[in-house]
Amino acid sequence: MERRSGLIKFTDMTPSDLISEIRAYCAANADEANVIRYSRYFKGGFNAYGLANGMVEAKVKELLQDKGIDIIMILDTAPELVKSEKYEETGFALLMLNQRHKHYSMKVFEAIESWFAFGIHNWAHADMLGMWILPDLIKQQVVNMEDFRPWLKSDFKFQRRCVPVTLIKSLKTTDDFNVLFDFIEPLMTDREREVHQGCGWFLREAWKIKREVTEAFLLKHKDTAPRLIIQYATEKMTKEERLRFRKGK
Repeated sequence: MERRSGLIKFTDMTPSDLISEIRAYCAANADEANVIRYSRYFKGGFNAYGLANGMVEAKVKELLQDKGIDIIMILDTAPELVKSEKYEETGFALLMLNQRHKHYSMKVFEAIESWFAFGIHNWAHADMLGMWILPDLIKQQVVNMEDFRPWLKSDFKFQRRCVPVTLIKSLKTTDDFNVLFDFIEPLMTDREREVHQGCGWFLREAWKIKREVTEAFLLKHKDTAPRLIIQYATEKMTKEERLRFRKGK
């Protein structure tokens, strides 16, 4: 390991080296006050170092100046970080992966699929996947929507949530919203709140683009879908418009 221009440059770095560097940085910048401050956003608990906003991003930018930290090393390193109970460690894995998006392959998708069994335990990490990494895999034609069909029946709620969140960007690249609606339909009776939020968010974004077809889908499910889906989906409607989507008696 050597220092150049005030930055740490690694030679012959291993996944173990990278993990150690990340954990040392997190420990050195831990702040319990931030843990308390951010914990209100995580109902399931928030185990974190408490790094201030922007610190993970800044460290990732520094680390990735080393071209030796390529997509292969990130995939080798990610499982140890993702299974960590510390919020920021998973964040490092996802941000590094996102920054190497030009090198995505099916191996990236398969790796992500495996992570839900031991990590990705909060909405923020699921949405980092659904907003950035997974849509990029679709955009690059590494995968398509059908590759997500098994996710609809996943045992892991945040994997199921990723499906509608990922498809939000597809709303801007297709004219046939009914194809997307048919695909997510199994989630319209899901049992988990976090999935309801993801579906509602997707439908709210769909409504902004194509109101009539989205409202037809919502009317079809207004009496059977969890109310939180309908609440999120109709959030941008006027009070009068929302009345149409009340559950029937």
